[in-house]
Amino acid sequence: MTHLQWLAALIAHPTISADSNLALIAKLRAALETAGAICEVFPDTTGQKAALLARLGPDRPGGLLLSAHLDVVPIAGQQWTRPPFKLTQDGDRLYGRGTTDMKGFVACVMTLTQSLQIAQLKTPLWIAFSYDEEVGCAGVGDLLEALRSRKIRPDLVLVGEPTSLRIGLGHKGKIGYRADCSGIARHSAEAPLAMNALHLATDLVMSLRGLQAELAADGVREGGYSVPYATVHTGVLAGGEAVNIVPARAYLLFETRFPASESRSKLDNRIRAMTFQISNAATQRFDDTGITLTETLSYPGLSQDPDVDAVITLAGCLPEGTDTCRLSFGTEGGLFQAALDVPVIICGPGDMAQGHQPDEFIELAELEKCNALLRRAVTAFCGPVAASPDQAAAAS
Repeated sequence: MTHLQWLAALIAHPTISADSNLALIAKLRAALETAGAICEVFPDTTGQKAALLARLGPDRPGGLLLSAHLDVVPIAGQQWTRPPFKLTQDGDRLYGRGTTDMKGFVACVMTLTQSLQIAQLKTPLWIAFSYDEEVGCAGVGDLLEALRSRKIRPDLVLVGEPTSLRIGLGHKGKIGYRADCSGIARHSAEAPLAMNALHLATDLVMSLRGLQAELAADGVREGGYSVPYATVHTGVLAGGEAVNIVPARAYLLFETRFPASESRSKLDNRIRAMTFQISNAATQRFDDTGITLTETLSYPGLSQDPDVDAVITLAGCLPEGTDTCRLSFGTEGGLFQAALDVPVIICGPGDMAQGHQPDEFIELAELEKCNALLRRAVTAFCGPVAASPDQAAAAS
């Protein structure tokens, strides 16, 4: 199969994070095993989704690991002018959900595997496909634990998120929270005699805004980001039933995103301390009131030194003068770096400006450049590659 055939097959699987990806996992596994890979599947607790780890080449230290997620964001509420789960070509653009984020990269990886001279690889090529990345990088944990416990440490992990094939050296970490606020209901005519859950929620919002102001003034800085310090953002605030009833329940959803050089624990402790202070003041007035804080998701930031040998080698596989960048969005890269303690970069085809959007697309030229990058990278880290991927596919 050519990379366009692979992309069409991938797009035809609507692997929205809430749905099963097992049919696609089975297809990828069969193709990889046909190419000579040793594969292992890591199912989730429901048995409806799975991650996939494949090794092509010898079982020895070093080599290259290519990482991608298979899930895509929903299409609900979006106005598409083309079928989202059917690849559509219009000139040099390829349309479909996941073309940019990030099945275009997966298509290039799968096509590459068809042209490997596996017996001649000196070090292994690892391929890691995950699920639930779009809901907080939640579907790669078991795969990472397997790599860590077996002391599998490739020379470089390349996460193929869309960077327009620039070298992504970092992204912020993230913690998501839900704060459930419990008050005491009463008729609004006697509101001062009750505990308004929305007041607890808004008091917490104001405290979070104060923390944001501190971080903007004195927080750890890391260059390359549009906002170089940690951010605190409230995205949802809800509660109450009627204007004449003091609300007994409210909740808010908020997050903090922070550079890899910022202390995750320090930020988390500050947020928990201010939440406890507001909650405790409520409890002093009424039993069974206050705020319950729950962490909903978390992943670490990534910060990669560009001067290590593996990154320099990868840069040599790209056109001279290729830029480096830091990403505004999170990836699984920080998790790989934390688990394996190896160099990790983000580099893939397409621009995230097109990701998650209606009529998501990728430029055909981006896929062709990605094919060339992967061939050079595998040759540099693992050993020789045969004919170009599409030539090999056409000949098979």
